[in-house]
Amino acid sequence: MIARALEKYLKISPKKLRPIARLVNKKKADEALYILFNVNKKGALVLKGVIESAINNAKRLPEKNFTEENVYISKVIVNSGPALKRYRAMSMGRAGIIRKRTSHVLVELEALKKPVQETKKTKIKKTVKMGK
Repeated sequence: MIARALEKYLKISPKKLRPIARLVNKKKADEALYILFNVNKKGALVLKGVIESAINNAKRLPEKNFTEENVYISKVIVNSGPALKRYRAMSMGRAGIIRKRTSHVLVELEALKKPVQETKKTKIKKTVKMGK
């Protein structure tokens, strides 16, 4: 683990945030930010802020080998926080509970084992078998 960021009491349901977290788990940090930029959900903006916070936390560490290209997201955990309870009038004089759910998000970054190197793209030869 190089760095981590924990954001608590976010006003978004964990049910809405978890599918977005699965998109970026085990991806490189800069690639994850590009993915979140193109996702049209409120949770993407929230998760982007937490990942940027983890990157900034990693920059403050005294390790020399840190660059955004050689860091990947090793763990994204979305837990539920406390629910704000509101009441609404229902039929027959009852009151219905409305739960406004909150989330806690943890993002951990790790360094890649090997530095990323560009590989040359080679053309694949297709062999066509001729019929009789």
